[in-house]
Amino acid sequence: MGTVFSFDVRGGEPDAVREALAQAVAGLHRVDALFSTYREDSEVSRLARGELTADRCAPEVAEVLALAAEAERVSEGWFSPRYRGPLDPTGIVKGWSAERAARLLASVDGVCGVSVNGGGDVQLLGAPEPRRPWRVGVSDPLRPGGLAAVVSTAGVTELSVATSGTAERGDHIVDPRTGWPAVTDLVAVTVVGPRLTWVDCWATAAFAMGSRAGLGWLESLPDVEALLITAGDEVRCTGGLAARLG
Repeated sequence: MGTVFSFDVRGGEPDAVREALAQAVAGLHRVDALFSTYREDSEVSRLARGELTADRCAPEVAEVLALAAEAERVSEGWFSPRYRGPLDPTGIVKGWSAERAARLLASVDGVCGVSVNGGGDVQLLGAPEPRRPWRVGVSDPLRPGGLAAVVSTAGVTELSVATSGTAERGDHIVDPRTGWPAVTDLVAVTVVGPRLTWVDCWATAAFAMGSRAGLGWLESLPDVEALLITAGDEVRCTGGLAARLG
């Protein structure tokens, strides 16, 4: 998927954890083989060229396409698996695959906490230690090496953090209405919620909307909080974000 994944697993019998880690890594490689638009032989590439039909693809493809369609519906088209015309659901694949890997690891007997980081977007389950939450630093896009906030899992057993912006990869977020890079007043949008599958999509969609429309839309979503930073160094937050900081 062109990025780095890291795993932090607390508790569990070591051999069982190692086996689950091997399964999780193999699953990520399978996802890459199925969904990479850079591989001509991937099922998504073949599907986009009309060489396959969805019903002949692996079950994971149908699952992701259904999730992408739901994300497009909820975002009113600001997230789209056809943002440049041809089918390309990779905008949802990274978050979905990282969440799936985290849930696999969390299912191992005795595991009390799991953190899976896929290219800076993180799915957190459980806790690293009793009475100690997971904490995730949110990079400040205008101050390299600095933090804009620290998100905590205190009080919840599932939390994910995803950021979309221009600091790391430049103008790579596309406005689905035009097929060109989104022109907005934002430099970063960080979204917090239970499932990485969704918050990854919502961060992308909100960035394309711009700060005013994006913040209003994010406020309307259940169980979602967000931090938006503009190019003018203005910070805008959803009303309940403070409860997730610490």
